[in-house]
Amino acid sequence: MKLWAELTTSLLVVVLVAQASPAPYKRADAPTVTISQPKATVIGNTGLDHVDKFNGIPFAQPPIGSLRLRPPKPITSALGSIKANTAKSCPQFSFSTDTNDFPTSVLGELSNMPHFQKITNAGEDCLTLDIRRPAGTKAGADLPVLVWIFGGGFETGSTGMYDGSSIISASVDLDMPVNFVAMNYRVGGFGFMPGSEILKDGAANLGLLDQRLALEWVADNIHEFGGDPSKVTIWGESAGSISVFDQMALYDGNHTYKGSPLFRGGIMNSGSMVPADEVDGVKGQQVYDTAIRKAGCDKAQDSLQCLRELDYTSFLNAARSVPSILGYNSVALSYLPRPDGKVLTQSPDKVVTSGKYASVPFIVGDQEDEGTIFSLFQHNLTTTEHIVDYLGRLFFGASRQQLQDLVATYSDTKTNGSPFRTGIFNNWYPQYKRLAAILGDFSFTLTRRVFLDLAHKAKPDVPS
Repeated sequence: MKLWAELTTSLLVVVLVAQASPAPYKRADAPTVTISQPKATVIGNTGLDHVDKFNGIPFAQPPIGSLRLRPPKPITSALGSIKANTAKSCPQFSFSTDTNDFPTSVLGELSNMPHFQKITNAGEDCLTLDIRRPAGTKAGADLPVLVWIFGGGFETGSTGMYDGSSIISASVDLDMPVNFVAMNYRVGGFGFMPGSEILKDGAANLGLLDQRLALEWVADNIHEFGGDPSKVTIWGESAGSISVFDQMALYDGNHTYKGSPLFRGGIMNSGSMVPADEVDGVKGQQVYDTAIRKAGCDKAQDSLQCLRELDYTSFLNAARSVPSILGYNSVALSYLPRPDGKVLTQSPDKVVTSGKYASVPFIVGDQEDEGTIFSLFQHNLTTTEHIVDYLGRLFFGASRQQLQDLVATYSDTKTNGSPFRTGIFNNWYPQYKRLAAILGDFSFTLTRRVFLDLAHKAKPDVPS
């Protein structure tokens, strides 16, 4: 009976508690930040990971209509309240090789990689940035700021591929909290269209100018998010890594804004100094001419204005009509930063040699098997002579003998090559691992080593 009485009493307590009015639950207020340049109230959200997240904050006027293929313009009017929940991606490039040619195992691996996943929310009104900070951070916290520039061969990529929240959590765990900022910038023909018409119009290297304007927005506003604009480090991967160097090189190394440096250091993962021909060089003009033919603008009196007046889909298709990094031409890029005499005054290798780049400490590195992705598309290369022909046609202004000597330094044994130390595996076609080793060296290892050598000679006192 005593046990029964205790059980009855316990059940009664449970029932009474269940029937009682629940204690009022107050949802935490959404993190809200007021900025002044431009005037806006930015409303984000706080995740279960205790990170405040702000997505899709505009930093430039939408580059649409008459502003297509023009340098970005800062926002001059008040924006009111911004619900910073989602961000649109800039228009993306796509495969220029039939994916049916790939074995299913390769396609399976590619489908798990960010740059090979289909982006459904792309559009021209895309110049926004995302911010992450430890939950509850207030203006005046003066945290260091890590600014991320995504990669993708200057043809793909978006802020949505890299959340940044894990970096915030790790920084808090280390008791070294930071702010994280990621920027969108125009890619492909929207951001890096070359040609003499582009050069004459002052519309070259728009993607780099997007990045620079985003950095200026950070300088103006990051304090309100708890960041310190004097403690900005720019960091990128692949094309984003190349962009980090380009930001150091812009305007002959002038990285100041309103009298202060926009960044104090750079981190380059898989890319740095990439030599390039002029915007109006032979390769660049071929890209422009191909695009205007596809667009039906080749007979227009003003072909550039014709491109600006196209509907979005027509211009997108025209911009995509040239070879992609995700295709046979691989890292012989159609779209990339090219010297224009003003924004990027010289080829990057000449910029470094002359020392006309920002004197900030930097870290640069790459991985061992960088060329493996970029060698997936050339399955018809089955002999040494095929590789010599391929390199001579796409990359080098060298003699055939020089190219033969170069290729001969790479083993033709199927168990060698990149990915290294994998034996007979990963040999997608007879010359795959050999070409992957060459392209990895040519595009990443060589440029890194030459960059470090030239930089040390030009500025031996700058830490690297």
